[in-house]
Amino acid sequence: MNHLEVEDLHVTYRSAAGDVPAVRGIGLSLAPGSTLGMAGESGCGKSTVALALLRLLPKSARLSGRVLLDGEDVLTMRWGRLRAVRWAGAAIVFQGAMHSLNAVRRVGDQIAEPILLHRGATRAEAARRVGALLDQVGLPQWRAKAYPHELSGGQRQRVMVAMALACEPQIVIADEPTTALDVMIQAQILRLIDRLVDEQSISMLMISHDLSVLADTCDRLAIMYAGRVVEEGPASAVFADARHPYSSALSAAFPTIGDPKSRRAPRGLPGDPPDPAALPAGCTFRPRCPVAEDRCAAVDPLLWPVRPSAPQADRAAACVRVLSAEEAAAAGAPAPAGPTREAAP
Repeated sequence: MNHLEVEDLHVTYRSAAGDVPAVRGIGLSLAPGSTLGMAGESGCGKSTVALALLRLLPKSARLSGRVLLDGEDVLTMRWGRLRAVRWAGAAIVFQGAMHSLNAVRRVGDQIAEPILLHRGATRAEAARRVGALLDQVGLPQWRAKAYPHELSGGQRQRVMVAMALACEPQIVIADEPTTALDVMIQAQILRLIDRLVDEQSISMLMISHDLSVLADTCDRLAIMYAGRVVEEGPASAVFADARHPYSSALSAAFPTIGDPKSRRAPRGLPGDPPDPAALPAGCTFRPRCPVAEDRCAAVDPLLWPVRPSAPQADRAAACVRVLSAEEAAAAGAPAPAGPTREAAP
């Protein structure tokens, strides 16, 4: 099991105030052995997507669409089959290891649990596997007897990675695995994940708010805003030459090392993401967009191919500024008054 395909995924939370659309029709593809990064501000739906892929959302969530693991839909699986897929087929590394680990159980026992459940291993076999996993993630085997509070933040995150790899899954979902770590430890964990992906040919979905981290570690990037993917393409191209104004703002939010001008005048994005329960008409990014036009109020854009030029043939952006006059008319958006093919800055 090593191919993930997400088709028209919608996630809506039921609340006392009404339905809240957290994810609005996204599509993703994760090829065998590849890495896909997903970025966006807090509240854009990244973690909801991660949990939806393995049906880990609360009962208040209503899902539709398809999540295909090697052609089998996770959203329609029976409980027994779903339980078998988790850990052994696809596993997840949660953010905040201290909150994810059981504080009153030794970490070795927590790593061994999925091995005992899914592999039918004996305790001796599970102990050997735990030792091998700790070696893989750069921890001494005697740390298996430690409790989570006896480990540093970086060590706890390594334990989380070891747990995710316990049953040798072909797909790993990493939901902001380095958010709570300092810069040096973050770099160590990212190098560790990079090495394990290469050595074991794992497919990885890496979720982060840090676009620069994803650009360094992933093959492709998907940028989310207000529950939708607004740009997708090769990681280096999206980071260096974003075609959606939101992606461009995320890229510009990081200062350039050695450039005092960028340090003294950091570029940010004014305003806040919209309330999912009260999305604006037209393009949801329009109220914050520095290049918004009148026509942006006429259509909520879907992902359209970014053209011209062959190297960008596999790029897409949800912005009317990447459309020609003919394409804009077909999409129901007024044509621009100026050039017909203007890229978002």
